[in-house]
Amino acid sequence: MLGFDAGPVRVRVARSGDGLLFGADAPDQESAQAAIAQMRFALGVDDDLSEFHKLFSGDPVIGRSVKRRPHLRPHRRPRPWEALAWGVTEQLIEYVRAAAIQRRLVRRAGVSQSEWGLSDVPTPQAIVALAPAELVAFDLAASRASALRRVAAAVADGRVVFDMDAGGGSSESLMASLTRFPGIGTWTAEVTALHGLGDYSVVPAGDLGYMKAVGRQLSGGDPKAIAEEAEVREFFKPYAPWGGLAAMHLMAG
Repeated sequence: MLGFDAGPVRVRVARSGDGLLFGADAPDQESAQAAIAQMRFALGVDDDLSEFHKLFSGDPVIGRSVKRRPHLRPHRRPRPWEALAWGVTEQLIEYVRAAAIQRRLVRRAGVSQSEWGLSDVPTPQAIVALAPAELVAFDLAASRASALRRVAAAVADGRVVFDMDAGGGSSESLMASLTRFPGIGTWTAEVTALHGLGDYSVVPAGDLGYMKAVGRQLSGGDPKAIAEEAEVREFFKPYAPWGGLAAMHLMAG
């Protein structure tokens, strides 16, 4: 379920042969089309990955995964704001704890539709309306609560633009603008670019999972090895401009 100015939209997806069929329950046609487009983006169904498969199906590191998992794509959020907001909540804590925080935020301030029993993430405006103490009560660290409200305010008033066709520039410029905010580091900015903008070239190199996976590769299989962030970036350079997707295959394989 996605929230729009005209009202909530429920997107329905069904398999049909080798493809997917999309439909929507919406207050108007414009909202229905926008919601379907956002979900198609989130699922990556329109992305042509043939060049990636051609280049790396024989790769000694990720080739086996590429051949076995041609469907693999980074899990995207329907909207970049969601990737950014959830990225802030996931900073420096285990995912299970972060997911619990996200559920509390959705229950408290998300866009909901009781008839369907579904909810969308809170809008930037809804996050700004929450007191910092309330965010902390959801188990969000005080520093991250402040960072979330600060960047939400910037999105709400147009200082942060996600639409690359509306003056946002490139994903690189977006990441640079995000890291100017206190509490928004490189990892959060890169997660936003990969999972919010769909930029396959971006690798969140500070992710502990990637640091461990690359560490094992560089050490010849030591399960305790952890690579430096710079080593992760260097490791995925040969896969440009598909580094983010290559990293997913390394983890999957």
